[in-house]
Amino acid sequence: MSTAPAFNEVIHSPVRLRICGVLRRGAELEFAVLRDTLGLSDANLSKNLRVLSDAGFVTVRKESSPDRSDARRLTWVTLTPDGRRAVEAHLAALAQIAAG
Repeated sequence: MSTAPAFNEVIHSPVRLRICGVLRRGAELEFAVLRDTLGLSDANLSKNLRVLSDAGFVTVRKESSPDRSDARRLTWVTLTPDGRRAVEAHLAALAQIAAG
């Protein structure tokens, strides 16, 4: 079953589109891995994850790190089912636009 094209302004931002592109592979990724993969600053990634989270497109989960003795926690990010559908619909809309 293919997804009906639907352009999404939230996802279309270049940084958010790149975030969704990496996350659409299906894995939950740790914040630092996502940051380093995309070459973003902590602040830029955090700001864009908040927008995606507020839209219901990503889940951000924090947990203690087994390798740390301090209070800092690891942050894990994944697409929600709604986020996955929105990304696929947005990509379908972009393909439709590109096809003319």
